[in-house]
Amino acid sequence: MEARRLAILCSHLRPIGLSWSPSLSSSSSQFLRFSNSGCSSGSGIEQGFRDSDNGNLQKDCVFCNIIRGESPAFKLYEDDMCLCILDTNPLSHGHSLIIPKSHFSSLEATPPSVVAAMCSKVPFISSAILKSTGCDSFNLLVNNGTAAGQVIFHTHIHIIPRKAHDCLWASESLRRHPLNLDEAAFQLVSHVKELLSLSDVSKHSKTEDCCPSKD
Repeated sequence: MEARRLAILCSHLRPIGLSWSPSLSSSSSQFLRFSNSGCSSGSGIEQGFRDSDNGNLQKDCVFCNIIRGESPAFKLYEDDMCLCILDTNPLSHGHSLIIPKSHFSSLEATPPSVVAAMCSKVPFISSAILKSTGCDSFNLLVNNGTAAGQVIFHTHIHIIPRKAHDCLWASESLRRHPLNLDEAAFQLVSHVKELLSLSDVSKHSKTEDCCPSKD
């Protein structure tokens, strides 16, 4: 499991010796170098980015720099809401990232409309990637939070093409255990449902406050 987490972490880090060459500007004009980002778990300012989840682009975020055109990347797709680029340290050939054009540090901080815009492009983009790489499967992955392997705190979705027996994840060889239908499971279900219910009530209340009914 640790090897898997390190692999995910390394997929975001800047490769040693990667440099920008003017000779790439014509045939590879879509490519730009990833730079070290202050928007990383090791930068010591993760909380600062979490406190700035207003959608505004950040100066020291590598993805924000790419969106502004200040840092290079291989762009596969772009629209008004999101951008898809190749990962600079891919876990497999064609490993790509879908990134919103607004800065949000985590998935829970990202508005549903932005998440929907990103996810709506997955079938379209993944189909092209699979055909181009000769793969027939892919992992859709979000590393959300430091413990889950997130190192760039600008929410993003991984599309990782897969082939049979590629042995990409060490966890795939681990034996899965059936769910125990015990008190702990029932308590978990009850707690999650309660939180979801409270969230629905809160959203409904905010809607009524913003849009009072006309009598």
